[in-house]
Amino acid sequence: MFALDPRLQQDTLPIGDFPLCRLLLSNDSNYPWFILVPRREDISEIFQLDGADQQQLWRETTELAEILKDSFDADKLNVATLGNVVSQLHMHVIVRKREDAAWPAPVWGKQEAKPYSPEQIATIRERLRLVLTDDFTFLEG
Repeated sequence: MFALDPRLQQDTLPIGDFPLCRLLLSNDSNYPWFILVPRREDISEIFQLDGADQQQLWRETTELAEILKDSFDADKLNVATLGNVVSQLHMHVIVRKREDAAWPAPVWGKQEAKPYSPEQIATIRERLRLVLTDDFTFLEG
């Protein structure tokens, strides 16, 4: 059974589910920072997914990246799997703008996380409701 890593539970807000991945929003309003987590047990590397799931992960990643680039007017997207702190396989999709505090460096460790307000979360959820396709299910919350 799929279980989200405790660190991801603590640091993110659940948005919803693609066919394979849970979509999370990092609770850091410094950057629109999304995380895709395949809903599979005990997976820490992409090659541990079967071929169909590997392809689905890339489809969901590229679909999300395209939506975020347009919806958040990104100058660049950072897409990465690291797993040095949280070993559960997860894909970061981070909207970057030239005026963000870390530009052009990576976002990790540049600023203390600034949690979203309830109003900001509602705005992001609504923005995503307008653009995510029928194969996405929103979680309440």
